[in-house]
Amino acid sequence: MSRRRCSAASIALLGGAIAVAGCGLGPGRGLSDVRLTVTRDYGAKPVLERAVGGVTESDTAMRVLERSTQVSTRYGGGFVQAIDGTEGEDRGGASYDWFFYVNGVESSVGAAAYALHGGEAIWWDYRDWSAAMAVPAVVGSWPEPFTGGYEGKRHPVSLECMGGGGPCAEVRSRLEIVGVPLAAGSPSGAIRVLVGPWARVRSDPAAAQIEAGPQASGVFAQLSRRGGGFSLKGLGEDGKVARSFGPGTGLVAATRRFEAPPTWIITGVSPAGVRAAAGLLDIANLRDHYAVAIEAGKETPLPATG
Repeated sequence: MSRRRCSAASIALLGGAIAVAGCGLGPGRGLSDVRLTVTRDYGAKPVLERAVGGVTESDTAMRVLERSTQVSTRYGGGFVQAIDGTEGEDRGGASYDWFFYVNGVESSVGAAAYALHGGEAIWWDYRDWSAAMAVPAVVGSWPEPFTGGYEGKRHPVSLECMGGGGPCAEVRSRLEIVGVPLAAGSPSGAIRVLVGPWARVRSDPAAAQIEAGPQASGVFAQLSRRGGGFSLKGLGEDGKVARSFGPGTGLVAATRRFEAPPTWIITGVSPAGVRAAAGLLDIANLRDHYAVAIEAGKETPLPATG
């Protein structure tokens, strides 16, 4: 049995590409459209992007996918094996499968068990998961999860300025533009946005997971000490260094710690990097990216290519 097949039970627990049969019966009440995105290779290759209407309260993420694509399954219908003919497989020592996100958060349940509430951004991506089986949160569905929450619930949004200064004001403005009210302080259950240089941000337990690698955080970036500061390197899909960045580099990434709400990280290895990262918060810069680095005005989606 292949490594990918042996890991199917683990993937099921992560909710990455599972469809639990028997959910969502009956027509239900009409809901607002959802946005369905299908990509390959960590969002690098677009396959499908469309608004799906006619969604009802009895619909699930799986039903929306089946109405828009050809889906095949394994394990009695419990595992998404292929979308439009692209199948999960082991290839060249790497394992490829389909994973899905709702409002930028990896689902904790299978697609057929994920009841829709209307307005969700559903993103399916076919990727090599050898270096990171779980990528718990991504930035590519901006302005989600801030505007619609996740797992069917709205959450307060907390902005934490950790030496960010002007960049923190920029992030506040960009959240307000998309209609996100900011909570006072850091209430329990809030989606957190950390803004500041990595030397400060790394003290936060959720952000610190990045230094443990993509298996811990789902973020394909390496932040390590260099001289009296830090350096940023972009990791490839295999988890190895693919790009080295300079001292003015910024990073926008998202992660989760255990079952806590997502934490977004707007940081850099210098104040200039933090300013550059804060300027990335819009659809044009973030759409369909897991995380983004920026150096000298040029964006690099992460995982990086050589």
